[in-house]
Amino acid sequence: MFNLLPKDAVFYDLFENIADHVVCSARNLHEMFRDMAQTDRYIRAIRNEEHAADELAHTCLDRLDRTFITPFDREDIHELVGGMDDIIDGIDALAKRVPLFHIRTVEPEFLKQTDVLLSATQAVSDAVHRLRHSRKLSDLRDKLIEIHHHESIGDDNHHSAMYRLFDGSRDALDVIKWKQLYDYIEEAIDNCEDVGNTLERIVLKNG
Repeated sequence: MFNLLPKDAVFYDLFENIADHVVCSARNLHEMFRDMAQTDRYIRAIRNEEHAADELAHTCLDRLDRTFITPFDREDIHELVGGMDDIIDGIDALAKRVPLFHIRTVEPEFLKQTDVLLSATQAVSDAVHRLRHSRKLSDLRDKLIEIHHHESIGDDNHHSAMYRLFDGSRDALDVIKWKQLYDYIEEAIDNCEDVGNTLERIVLKNG
C-alpha cells in the first residue's frame, strides 16, 4: 500500500505544537476562573500562548507556500491551522474582558463551560497528535466523537445559562457582561468542533 505519510515531519511538529498551545490556553482560562485573585497572571499567560501559536501558524503557512509536497491538501492545512488559531484567539478575547468588565465572582454555569472547553481542547490535541501516524478514520474516531460530545454538552450548558440570565432577576449591565462571556466560550467550544470536522475530512480524503 502506498504510504501517504511524508518523510518531512516539520508540518506535524507545527500542528502538534499549536495544539499544545490550544490546551495550555484553555487550562489557563480554566484555572483563572477558579483563582480570580491571580487574574492578571493568567491573562498574561494566555496572551503568551496566543503569541506563540501565532508564530507557529505563520511559520506553518510560510512553509506551505514554499513546499512542493505537503502532508495533505493545502486548503486543509490552512483550515486546520486557522481553526486551532481561532480557538486560542477566542480564549484570549474572553480573558481580556474579565478585567474590562470588572468580573469579581464567577457563575457556576460558566465554570462548567470552562470544564467543557478544556476537555474539548484536550480531545482536539489528542486527535492532532494522531495525524502523524495514521490516516485511518477509525484511529481518530473516538476523539472526534469526544469533541462532538463536548460541543453538545456546551450547547446544553449555554442554553441553560441563557435561560437563567434572562429570567428578569438580574441587573441589565450584569446580563450584558455575562451574555458576552458565555458567547465567547461557546464559540471557542464550537471552534473545537470545527477543527474536529476538518480532521475528519482530512482522514476521509487521505485514508
